[in-house]
Amino acid sequence: MTSPHEPIDPIALTADLIRCPSVTPDEGGALVLLADLLSAAGFDCQRVDRGKVSNLFARWGAKGHARSFGFNGHTDVVPVGDEAAWTVDPFGAEVKNGMLWGRGATDMKSGVAAFAAAAIDFVHETPPDGAVILTITGDEEGPAIDGTTALLDWMTANGEVMSDCLVGEPTCPEVMGEMIKIGRRGSISAWFTANGVQGHSAYPHRANNPIPPMARLMDRLASHTLDEGTDHFDASTLAVVTFDTGNTATNVIPAKCRAAVNIRFNDLHSGASLTKWMQAETDKIAKEFGIEMEMKVKITGESFLTPPGALSRLVSSAVAAETNVVPVLSTTGGTSDARFVKDLCPVVEFGLVGQTMHEVDERVPLEQISQLKRVYARILRDYFDQ
Repeated sequence: MTSPHEPIDPIALTADLIRCPSVTPDEGGALVLLADLLSAAGFDCQRVDRGKVSNLFARWGAKGHARSFGFNGHTDVVPVGDEAAWTVDPFGAEVKNGMLWGRGATDMKSGVAAFAAAAIDFVHETPPDGAVILTITGDEEGPAIDGTTALLDWMTANGEVMSDCLVGEPTCPEVMGEMIKIGRRGSISAWFTANGVQGHSAYPHRANNPIPPMARLMDRLASHTLDEGTDHFDASTLAVVTFDTGNTATNVIPAKCRAAVNIRFNDLHSGASLTKWMQAETDKIAKEFGIEMEMKVKITGESFLTPPGALSRLVSSAVAAETNVVPVLSTTGGTSDARFVKDLCPVVEFGLVGQTMHEVDERVPLEQISQLKRVYARILRDYFDQ
């Protein structure tokens, strides 16, 4: 690795990170590598491990400074899947055809490498009046219980602050620079069980079939229009994701039927309001059919919005200057750790084109990594010049 007194090559750093087999929750050496690099550049680095998860906090500048810009990202990756289906070593960081290949190349070791490289160069070349903070987790692809939430809990307990934050997740659908995320939809999953009475299908009156009430409930939930969307969000959606009895016999009425749904919701709803609605519908169907029905819920994130303003303008300007593409502000896609950061400070997301993330032969164009570092470097310069 090059000295921190020379410009940090984000491509080489990404390759070094890919060679760390950091499948959630294994640290794999990725955070050790980053901590060594950042410490040598004058960052105060603290490991904030919780449970089986490894996390890293790094700050350059005074603790608690009123003007502090933060980056957030993760070094954990999803499993490689069928390794025989890969044409390269998933952790080999091979360069070919103008691309860097390997698990995490897109999601999101390149993003972490780009903002770490930009931050190190920036504080060396133009020491700012303020603080630059990096929060890097090893639990974004997993349960996300002991990752960024642990870092934020630790920051609050230790008087660490961020004025603004950028999450470096891939945000661009097809073209580098085309999209910035200023919010995310919420996500809630619900599991339903209808408890009937098993019996012979030739004598249905002796059984209590759980399938019709479950089918009625799933139809009622899926047919309901949650909303028509808002100024910054698409319409909320509900998808039935499983419906099962485990019954393989055609002459048996099963005793149980299970189903599950997932809702992606905008800022017209909350996890609590949607839970209340689904429970009311479940209770109605249970009463109508005279059957016992249960519901369990997991809220993985509430919807949030960082209204267009100074932070989104700052990032948009830097993206346009470095990519010659004017980005749109979007709230589309799944969840990210920005859903936790928003409780601490304003947050937006900008990163690479995400077309190959989680795929076999995950890869990223080399030029995109370099562009991303330049975008992040410009954001830091413009932020502290204001």
